[in-house]
Amino acid sequence: MIEAVNIQKYYDSLQVLKGVDLHISKGEIVSIVGASGAGKTTLLHILGTLDHPASTPTSSLKINGEDVLKFSDKELSKFRNLNLGFIFQFHQLLPEFTALENVCIPALIAKKNKKETEKEAIRLLEYLGLGHRIKHKPNELSGGEQQRVSVARALINKPAIIFADEPSGNLDTASAENLHQLFFDLRKEFGQTFVIVTHNEDFANMADRKLIMKDGLIEHQ
Repeated sequence: MIEAVNIQKYYDSLQVLKGVDLHISKGEIVSIVGASGAGKTTLLHILGTLDHPASTPTSSLKINGEDVLKFSDKELSKFRNLNLGFIFQFHQLLPEFTALENVCIPALIAKKNKKETEKEAIRLLEYLGLGHRIKHKPNELSGGEQQRVSVARALINKPAIIFADEPSGNLDTASAENLHQLFFDLRKEFGQTFVIVTHNEDFANMADRKLIMKDGLIEHQ
């Protein structure tokens, strides 16, 4: 599902990733943990094609068998929208749109049929317990509800892989636990692969595999 070889990243003269090798199988839930500054989010953004690694002769990143480092920016944008979903600590919902409209955005960007998209968005929101909130805007939703809207948005294009960066970081304990269980329910329901950066050790330990990063390398996997 994901095969990364010798992933390096520099910010000016600072080397943040020092040659990460990683293999993640289809349907796996993998957590990435480590101290602040270890390179977790940088690695997640590169695996999710939101950022580019340093170009070296031996570096490669294959997702679903596609060598994404060879894509043009336009090809990469299309691939990302159709194959990858993202859930962030800050929900990044557009405040002027309703829950339903926020969920639909990735599918409409992909030029999918609006009627079918709305039908699928409603199904997802109902599945996530938000069927009664589809017309509410983000400022009318609780933090946990906003995060579930962002989960529905991540799922709307039926992506093969979901990347999550501190997804429960801003939630209270009960909402965080509900979100953590939701990821396992979604894997069972839709078969997605999850790659999750988290500081929540209990959640990290629930994953199929926990990767520990230190000083720009995966120390244990």
